[in-house]
Amino acid sequence: MTVSERAHELAIAAAQAAADKKAQDIVIIDVGDQLAITDAFLLAAAPNERQVLAIVDAIEEALLELPEKAKPVRREGERGGRWVLLDYVDIVVHVQHTEEREFYALDRLWKDCPTIPFVDRDLASAEAASGSGE
Repeated sequence: MTVSERAHELAIAAAQAAADKKAQDIVIIDVGDQLAITDAFLLAAAPNERQVLAIVDAIEEALLELPEKAKPVRREGERGGRWVLLDYVDIVVHVQHTEEREFYALDRLWKDCPTIPFVDRDLASAEAASGSGE
């Protein structure tokens, strides 16, 4: 794994914020060996523009609440709400409308890169609760 500790921290916090807003298909891709400009891409999708923007806002808020605050150096695509990019230097966040996610298929483009495991804490605690009752 080539991502820095900081990139890993940002990616996991951003992924959890996206999951909390019901983002779909959340994937963290380690692109550090392929790109010099960033360590990881976070990809997430939502079925409508309003939810795309809500996910983006939640990610920005979550990363500002970290002990070592993070603000994006660039934010693009907000007007349309179909594909918003947040550039945190260590990570680049792509929140896409489901149709754009399928059409542009960034997962396929970066398929040779490893992914960083992410498990939504709400799913993990739900599974743990249901598993303990059996």
